[in-house]
Amino acid sequence: MQLTAILTPAEEGGFIAMNPETGTHTQGESVDQALANLQEATELYLEEFPMMIKQKSFLTTIEVSLHVSQAG
Repeated sequence: MQLTAILTPAEEGGFIAMNPETGTHTQGESVDQALANLQEATELYLEEFPMMIKQKSFLTTIEVSLHVSQAG
């Protein structure tokens, strides 16, 4: 079963990894470690809470405008 993995840099270093289909998340010092930890966490989650995924997730991006206010 293929699921989605989203990785973001962690403030303290390393990476945070999240699977949006199950809500599982973890971290690791490298991309490979974060992905391995996420795979394990997601497998354990699915053992406890089996789910039927009917279709693949759709991943895209959005662009937002940032409005910075200045303190007067």
